[in-house]
Amino acid sequence: FEAVARRREAKAREAEQAGHPVSARNSYYIAAVLWGSAQWTIEENTPQNLFYNERKRDCYTRYAMLADHKVEPAWIPFQGKKLPGWFHLPYGYQGGRVPAVVSFQGMDGFKEMGVSLSGDRWLSRGIAVLAVEGPGQYESPVLGIHVSMPAWIEAAPLLMNWMRARAEVDTERIGLFGSSFGSFFGTLCAANEPRFAACAVRATCLEPGGHSIFKEAPPPYKRRFMYMANYTDEAAFDEFRKTLTWEGHAEKIRAPYLCMAGEADNLCPLHHTERMFSLMQCPRQLVVYQDAGHGLSGVPSHSLGPDSSSYLADWMHDRLSGKPMASEHWYVQANGQIVKTSYPA
Repeated sequence: FEAVARRREAKAREAEQAGHPVSARNSYYIAAVLWGSAQWTIEENTPQNLFYNERKRDCYTRYAMLADHKVEPAWIPFQGKKLPGWFHLPYGYQGGRVPAVVSFQGMDGFKEMGVSLSGDRWLSRGIAVLAVEGPGQYESPVLGIHVSMPAWIEAAPLLMNWMRARAEVDTERIGLFGSSFGSFFGTLCAANEPRFAACAVRATCLEPGGHSIFKEAPPPYKRRFMYMANYTDEAAFDEFRKTLTWEGHAEKIRAPYLCMAGEADNLCPLHHTERMFSLMQCPRQLVVYQDAGHGLSGVPSHSLGPDSSSYLADWMHDRLSGKPMASEHWYVQANGQIVKTSYPA
């Protein structure tokens, strides 16, 4: 990753010097994602990790200056420090207030890849995006901010306050999006900040205590989360992970909630998500793809059924536009057909 990042960054600088801003913009974005990807296996704040982080931020800053929409760094005050993010306005923004989402990636994702280089699903629908890293996510532990239940509960209203202070954002139309472990963080935020108008998650990590992802999945997941939570002792972390639960929180959500899950998700067995849905009282929709794993794609049900990325963005657009929804369980079969059942009101 480092080798390719260096080559791509060099291409970006060459294009910029030659007066080719579009080529430079594209290469700076790709270089930033490559530098961020290089950080994945480094579970300490080593000089190498800090160097990669600095290169990632520098390349993305250069991309932001050339982007086809307005992008600016965002710093959300938190416990005397600041959570890092990037704030994006929709394509062609001409003023006024627009709907917005707060977006969380998973363990192996980061804010710089939270908005697409072109044709982004949120921006193209007129929705602004705060791509942010909450407590413990990617750059946050570099800055000394670590994951815990209390930290995320505290972060939820601070993120909302930051968004509501933006003159470009419609304060009554702010949603949440979370992917992979971001599905858990997004659920916590929706439960502990009622001003969020909707919450949509995909590729779930909703097993209380995370036994599957931390005890049965490949070891890098556990090592990464130990870094995120500032643990070096595995036994101590095994006690800590038991505190990570939606129980007592998801039941409080009142905003519309969408979850898109794989029937065969090895990181979060489906029955944990289904149990959460059975206890929720908000308007809710669970979309399950037959035979799909954690990433959802690569199976006939996803290829022939609703595309999860597009459907999720359309769903959020409808909720932020005030459209009503039915509380339903969708089972997307391998042939793309959908079997729908209703949840109790």
